[in-house]
Amino acid sequence: MEILFSDFFQRALAGGLLIGITAPLIGVFLVLRRLSMIGDTLAHVTIAGVALGFLTGFYPLGAGLIFAVVASFAIEKLRKAYKSYAELSIAIIMSGGVALASLFFTLGKGYNADVMSYLFGSIYTLDNTDLIVVGIVTIAVVVVVSMFFKEFFLLSFEEDAASVSGLPVKLLNMLITILTALVISTAIKIVGSLLVSALLTIPVAISLLLSRSFKSSVILAVIISEIAVVGGLVVAGVWNLAPGATIVLLLIS
Repeated sequence: MEILFSDFFQRALAGGLLIGITAPLIGVFLVLRRLSMIGDTLAHVTIAGVALGFLTGFYPLGAGLIFAVVASFAIEKLRKAYKSYAELSIAIIMSGGVALASLFFTLGKGYNADVMSYLFGSIYTLDNTDLIVVGIVTIAVVVVVSMFFKEFFLLSFEEDAASVSGLPVKLLNMLITILTALVISTAIKIVGSLLVSALLTIPVAISLLLSRSFKSSVILAVIISEIAVVGGLVVAGVWNLAPGATIVLLLIS
């Protein structure tokens, strides 16, 4: 049980709790807009950025974050270009992300082990810089969602009605996509790129079944996410299991 009181576990717990807030907070808008798969897409692009970061000596999480934000702009642009086939934007960017990641893996064979930790998560290796980045993203997400909660709500349920009512739909869409990119790029070191979409969608899926209003579903999704993060980390720490996988399996169960 000493592991629960160690410095690295406390940092892991702090990072997990922060992502436990932001992931479902953004995830609820993605699920309602039927964009759940955007999590996997931006996660793959982020991995490409992380791999390039290791190649160039740049802060990997920072490189991944930049890649994710650029990809979010590309997704939104393609989504508008293919209005009747919006899911094509996700497929195109995901393909590009996988291709770039594969290319950078080939160029930097010596860094593959480090990059792999971002695929499956390495929450126990979070340092103070990582926590600062995650903290800044958390504050940004909470502030922006609080400011535009009603606008995001209307946009998620009826985009045409939001446009007719005079809301800046294009700007709001871009804002949600950028926030998603920020959350995913910071979450991959905690649960891994292969599992990050689970933290975005599963708490929301559970809360939508149990809640009677939109606001209560958002609150419940965050609570469920936090319980899963804390419970998953404790179980993983005590029984020496993979923390990211444990968190996701706890959510599913």
